[in-house]
Amino acid sequence: MGRTYTLAPAGTGREHAVLDIPEQHFPLELDEVVTPIRNLYRLAKRHEWNATTEVDWAAVDPSQYSEDVLFAARQYWSRRAWGEYGAISESPALLLRYVKESREPDLALFWTIRTAEEVRHAEVCQRFADALGGYLTEPVTKALEGSVSTHGVRGMSFDADTPLEALIAALVCCAEVIAFDVFVALMKITTDPTAKTILRLIMRDEVRHCDFGWDYLEYRAPDMTSDELEVCRQKVVWIMEEVELKGYHSSWLSDAPDLEEIAADRLVYEAGLGATVEEIERPVLIDSVAAIRERLARSGIRIPMFEHPKVAVSF
Repeated sequence: MGRTYTLAPAGTGREHAVLDIPEQHFPLELDEVVTPIRNLYRLAKRHEWNATTEVDWAAVDPSQYSEDVLFAARQYWSRRAWGEYGAISESPALLLRYVKESREPDLALFWTIRTAEEVRHAEVCQRFADALGGYLTEPVTKALEGSVSTHGVRGMSFDADTPLEALIAALVCCAEVIAFDVFVALMKITTDPTAKTILRLIMRDEVRHCDFGWDYLEYRAPDMTSDELEVCRQKVVWIMEEVELKGYHSSWLSDAPDLEEIAADRLVYEAGLGATVEEIERPVLIDSVAAIRERLARSGIRIPMFEHPKVAVSF
């Protein structure tokens, strides 16, 4: 059995502040430990891009779209910017945990680049919303603020009862992988050249983010205890039932979906400006969860089937 990083027994019900771990800066180990993640770090450095120069902003022509479509697109791309900004705000919490727990240096190196990539994603989405008539700083419908603000990962990042591996399994190997699979479908149906360029640039980064999660989870799983694997399973189930299936990424899954938002997204979808709709996302969700379940099982994490009134089958 190799090294274990869990700092408190699971299920105690007590809060254990990761920030209370004593500072230990030396010896500072920077040797390569998890080679696939160190390779992702190197790859990320080679594929940096600039939102100002990689997109032909002069080619954006709002005049070809109606005012209704433009307002809907402004909402959609502003919402994408908010989501990317949420990833920026969660990144320091996880980066601090890597350092506090003296994790393999490959994680901190890659995550620093990953944070910069999320900054680019937020910037490029905001710029496109501006180009279409103006970035919106908040949801038009106030009730949507909670659904687009956070999924709770920042809070869990400092709870040592939640192993880091469980956070990565839930946040990356589940939520980010589903979002990426929807992204792949989105690329196929988007026709506006600027939107397509932006999606291609973001997707090029996101594939590395997903690979990071799988690479680390599969590196750590052989050395994890059955209790630790069970916490991973619980957190994946939680993020599926309480986040994904409550509409965090796809509003049509919400218990009380905002019909105006859904109608606006359909306008954006029909204009080829980058949105998806329920009938596009539903089969992607089913296939994505099936693939996630199969891959998690290889690491000893067995998640149940899920059900949702908007999805006709257990998946």
